[in-house]
Amino acid sequence: MCLGIPMQVLKYESERALCTDGSEQQWVDMSLLDTQPEGSWVLVFLGAAREVLTPERAVQIQNALGAVSAVMQGEQADFDALFADLVEREPELPAHLRTAIKN
Repeated sequence: MCLGIPMQVLKYESERALCTDGSEQQWVDMSLLDTQPEGSWVLVFLGAAREVLTPERAVQIQNALGAVSAVMQGEQADFDALFADLVEREPELPAHLRTAIKN
């Protein structure tokens, strides 16, 4: 399964950064993003940073990944807590689809 992993930049050098997800460190290709300062969060997919994240968004993604991990291991999880940003919220269409429905 390929998932984007939130990682925090520890050290940046010439279009790559040493990043951590809290349990391991790896060098990440940063060529798709602007230079990111130490401490910033990025979404890493297949060894490359694809998106800059806010710390809050990084936590939301980490919680969702924790829920997926728990389910895959047959464990119980508090899904309302792990998906708190989705509880009691209606899904929203992207802007380009919203305009298509109004026509």
